[in-house]
Amino acid sequence: MTHYEASFEIDSKTDSYAARRMLERVYDTIREESRSVREGTDDADELLEEFRTLRDAAKRPTPGRLTITYEQFEDEFED
Repeated sequence: MTHYEASFEIDSKTDSYAARRMLERVYDTIREESRSVREGTDDADELLEEFRTLRDAAKRPTPGRLTITYEQFEDEFED
């Protein structure tokens, strides 16, 4: 498994706004994809709830750190 990680330090209101917009965009994208691919499944509902929590947490402008981790598995998708 390959592991990638990036951290974004939030130390100003501008940074906080950028993090909030990023998380809003991610949430909207996952919501739209879930509607077309996984609508009504338990895993889609759980995933949306997790990203909704992240999005809502970023609404209050406070200092912090946003860390994104991507773990790439060696398997391939089935056709």
